[in-house]
Amino acid sequence: MSRLRSGTSEPRAVLICGPTASGKSALAMRIAEERNGIVVNADAMQVYSCWRILTARPTPEDEARLPHALYGHVGSHDAYSVGTWLRDLSRLLAEEPGRLPVIVGGTGLYFHALTNGLAPVPEIPEGIRRESRRLRKEGELDRMIRELRRASPDSVDGLDLENPARVARAWEVRMATGRSLSHWHAQAAEPLIPLKDADPMLLWPDPDETASSIDRRLRRMVEHGVVEECRKAIPDWDPSLPCSRALGASEFRDHIEGGIGLDETLRRIATATRRFAKRQRTWFRSRMGGWRRVAPDPGPA
Repeated sequence: MSRLRSGTSEPRAVLICGPTASGKSALAMRIAEERNGIVVNADAMQVYSCWRILTARPTPEDEARLPHALYGHVGSHDAYSVGTWLRDLSRLLAEEPGRLPVIVGGTGLYFHALTNGLAPVPEIPEGIRRESRRLRKEGELDRMIRELRRASPDSVDGLDLENPARVARAWEVRMATGRSLSHWHAQAAEPLIPLKDADPMLLWPDPDETASSIDRRLRRMVEHGVVEECRKAIPDWDPSLPCSRALGASEFRDHIEGGIGLDETLRRIATATRRFAKRQRTWFRSRMGGWRRVAPDPGPA
């Protein structure tokens, strides 16, 4: 349960972060219900309108029970970034001054920008975005890395070279501005909500329990119609679009179009999701030392 940090008054916001399938949404709803709050999304995949079941977005019943914001409000072909999310959040906070924002999600970069400030990176021209999508679609990630290194060694400093989205972002910034992403990060603006003004909770489940929660969630997704949801998304499928990187999206597409059995599909998704949860833990451990760790409540994820 939420509590105030020592020596503070009522926080400006409750922040709930954690690995996938750790029970974040259930905790956020309990706190929002008890404290006249609004549940605000901080998950980069839950912003997309095409994915409700696949990304475990709140159900229509959840949204009718309590106010929710920044869920499913972005079209599948629309560009959306951490900067856009911060602007949307800033407007929301101004429009809902009487409600406690309970900001919840697994995208650590959103929380980092929220509590530490965001680098003022200029807008990326659409032509460079298109070229970036083309290179990724054609499997040219290594080429993008080579071009970054050729431009300057600091272009890849601290960059997760195994993350296509991060590499593409660094490449776009370098091509558009002539400067590295790390240069812009050094110019970070004042944070929208400093960590000291919030109640930050980092859910830290046992890895074995996370694996079990992932399996249970996948079974519920199938029961609730995730295959049909993915089938509807296939006509607009573009692997270079951010929404196509949702966990399980490509595997369910292979199941629908390639005839891969459902059991094998679920096994592949479970494996990929466990790996993703492990990467989340590593990121949180290195970047979120000021957050208090909380053991999730037992029960469905």
